[in-house]
Amino acid sequence: MDHFVDIEVRPDPEFGNNQLMSALYGKLHRALVAQGCNRIGVSLPGVDGFGGHLGTRLRLHGELSALTTLLSSDWLTGMRDHVALTQPARVPASAQHRVVMRVQVKSSPERLRRRLMRRHDLSEQEACQRIPDDLARLTHLPFILLRSTSTGHTFKLFIEHCAIQSSPVLGDFNAYGLSQGATVPWF
Repeated sequence: MDHFVDIEVRPDPEFGNNQLMSALYGKLHRALVAQGCNRIGVSLPGVDGFGGHLGTRLRLHGELSALTTLLSSDWLTGMRDHVALTQPARVPASAQHRVVMRVQVKSSPERLRRRLMRRHDLSEQEACQRIPDDLARLTHLPFILLRSTSTGHTFKLFIEHCAIQSSPVLGDFNAYGLSQGATVPWF
């Protein structure tokens, strides 16, 4: 993780920043899947950790070769008019580190009940007994709105920027550029 690339979403009168950021992140996800890449991590330097605001900058972290390979592909097709892209640059020596991870929230008891009824052939009353309304969890974490290519469903990808650490932790990243334990530089 010695290099980074910043991708800044430009203001657009027709599309909001969150909508553009979601489209950009969806394209990044598809590119990481297509390349089978697990060595590129992401962070959102302008994120408001508990206000739901993503900011306008997506930062990609990785080795120079991984970032160069990604940037040489056509993954930004259709987005180039909406973003400003920097060239890969070295991470500052003073950078700290943090885990940027996906948080999955089970916020809809109704959805969980429907799933339980389908999987275990239960009645609605039995499902309500097993999954009460007070089981719902809510979060104020920022999220990216994505559409699953496999199911076609839209879902929220909640992202948490964990506590800052003084030293890096090596590891792999998932197809969203997130990890449960590996850190990315933070500056």
